[in-house]
Amino acid sequence: MLELLTGTGLAAAAGLNAYIPLLVMGLAARFDLVGLPSGWTWLSNEWVLVIIAVLLVVEVIADKVPAVDTVNDWIQTVIRPASGGIVFASGVGSETVAVSDPRSFFESGAWIPVAIGIGLALLVHLGKMAVRPVANLATGGVAAPVLSTAEDGASLVMVIFAIVAPVLVIVGLALLVLGFVLLVLRIRRRRRERAAAASTPPAFLREDDAPSK
Repeated sequence: MLELLTGTGLAAAAGLNAYIPLLVMGLAARFDLVGLPSGWTWLSNEWVLVIIAVLLVVEVIADKVPAVDTVNDWIQTVIRPASGGIVFASGVGSETVAVSDPRSFFESGAWIPVAIGIGLALLVHLGKMAVRPVANLATGGVAAPVLSTAEDGASLVMVIFAIVAPVLVIVGLALLVLGFVLLVLRIRRRRRERAAAASTPPAFLREDDAPSK
């Protein structure tokens, strides 16, 4: 049960930022804080960690620039689910020694946790991808750096929960869903306010149209 919560938390974090869970898991394994299944020990390789760190920096910057963040989200549609599949499988302790042998990989059922992780990360990613352009439009792009910073923070917290206290992943997921719902409601309210303001004539026109005494 705890392994599933760990994998779920890592996959959800990957849906927000593909590289944070990969980097944290790799570093944790590098310093012997967690043990990775034999099929995923490459995550702790120093060159892999350097590449992930560089990609993380690029992601953090690009995701905070209006319009660029939308393009980045389209690119990440492949990367974030792939990362989710990797971290979910490594998080649940799946034995994937046979990854190098595709036939054994599928026959052994080792693909199942990877597929689950891909699905979870893709679900979170699609939610993020749907909200971001609308939020940018409603705020004139101001929301991009704010939301991106919040998402990066949520991703990191979710990874910490998954590794240190998997039970807290449930709380993290609940807060993630709540935050998403509140954000959507706020965006809708702001759009209604703007529409109402646009349909209301300026004050001087209302005064001119008022009947004279």
